[in-house]
Amino acid sequence: YFDKIVASLLPLLEKLTTGKTAELLAPDYLDMSDTRPVFDWEQVIRKKAVVYIGLDALSDSEVASAVGNSMFADLVSVAGHIYKHGMNAGLPGGNGTKNPVNLHCDEFNELMGDEFIPLINKGGGAGMQVTAYTQTSSDIEARTGSAAKTAQVQGNFNNMIMLRVRENRTAELLTTQLSQVEIYTKTLVSGHQDTADVTTGQDFTSSTQDRVGTVKVPLLEPADIVTLPKGQAFALLEGGQLWKIRMPLPATDADDALMPESIAKIAEAMRRNYHTGEGWWNETPSVNMPEGEQNG
Repeated sequence: YFDKIVASLLPLLEKLTTGKTAELLAPDYLDMSDTRPVFDWEQVIRKKAVVYIGLDALSDSEVASAVGNSMFADLVSVAGHIYKHGMNAGLPGGNGTKNPVNLHCDEFNELMGDEFIPLINKGGGAGMQVTAYTQTSSDIEARTGSAAKTAQVQGNFNNMIMLRVRENRTAELLTTQLSQVEIYTKTLVSGHQDTADVTTGQDFTSSTQDRVGTVKVPLLEPADIVTLPKGQAFALLEGGQLWKIRMPLPATDADDALMPESIAKIAEAMRRNYHTGEGWWNETPSVNMPEGEQNG
């Protein structure tokens, strides 16, 4: 009976427990030849480290989703602990301070799950600042399978930056939040009137008028976003401030001396010119001690 229940899970479990994925999720802690550092989210946040997670959803979306959701679930648990006890709970001189945690999720519709919703809904109290990137709002709905959950996710983001999109429904996420504005309109009115009195020597009279009025129109239409040029965007910041953004694009000239040849060349230059503490996980984080304890 148990085999029948888990039969559909066996292919996914085999992917998660073989190869490099298994070495990441379930390493052999007793292997002394494995020099990889072992750390958790609390240690990363306390030491203000930078963690890059490449899930490779293009190659295997199932494994990427499973690993991503498990990491989000763990991060939600850590956020709850930080919210209640602070970052340095249990440490000498620890207090309820919270370090800001900036979480950038590219193609986050691939990572969407029930674990992500409380992270953006309540994670702000623990210092979590989530920046999510996706193509259309339909991608989120296709992942969550619910229009209500999609609206819940979208409603928990305070700022919105929208480049060119190909779906009016996505563009309306921004345009429907903008108020209408009054614009001046000019109307040309012309007419003529025949003269009934034949003794005046005038057969008709004519008039031409320019009438100026006001009319209310939307500040932005979905078509304005759909037709944006490459490198331009609209940003709705701080609840209602609309900005138009133009981003500089890399030159397409192959002879540009300032343009690196490739990403590999950039990485090589960074390794040559920049130095980081490779053993950051072994360093003791700084804790703000009260003045009385500092003076002994």
